[in-house]
Amino acid sequence: MSTRILLADDHKIMREGLRSLLAEAFDMEVVAEAEDGRSAVELAKKLSPDVVVMDISMPDLNGVEATRQILKYAPRAKVIALSMHSDRQFVARMLEAGASGYVLKDAAFEELATAIRTVVAGRVHLGPRIAGLVVEDYVQRLPETEPKVSSPLTAREREVLQLLAEGKGTKEAARLLKVSAKTVETHRRNIMEKLNLHSIAELTKYAIREGLTSLDD
Repeated sequence: MSTRILLADDHKIMREGLRSLLAEAFDMEVVAEAEDGRSAVELAKKLSPDVVVMDISMPDLNGVEATRQILKYAPRAKVIALSMHSDRQFVARMLEAGASGYVLKDAAFEELATAIRTVVAGRVHLGPRIAGLVVEDYVQRLPETEPKVSSPLTAREREVLQLLAEGKGTKEAARLLKVSAKTVETHRRNIMEKLNLHSIAELTKYAIREGLTSLDD
């Protein structure tokens, strides 16, 4: 039985390349593609894929938040991050969100194929560079006694913040989130109060710094 795969990446040429390569594997089948995180969540809920290959920097809903939602609605799915980012914050957030694997985009296709088979077998796959970062980060944290400070924002507030930082207006954000414009305004006000920020420019800088969105195309 083939492993059913959902590809989520905002670059069409990347999706087409991966689909072509995965089609050559006898034990894998791409069942759908998503160009943003929100579409990935909806497709995962509808199709229940075995594996979701997830880019991190995507419009409307980034890969971290999309991973959280996918695993909430399709808990049996395995998520593999496929990203150009090797920064600690991106790796940590994807793993905290529940991803079972992390592969860099400059890796050979064989590594992604191995990662898919590994996570389907119930194990975790980290590329060599990523594994080194995780181990190094773990060692550095051993002497720490202070508890980790979690984000002051709720999951929905993080979604609103990403949309605002990407230049979405109140009405457009409300449409994407399927809520009223008044609700979006309330979330924006709460976000600003929690973060003690006073403009969209400041919110955008915060969102980029926290990895909710990026300046990448």
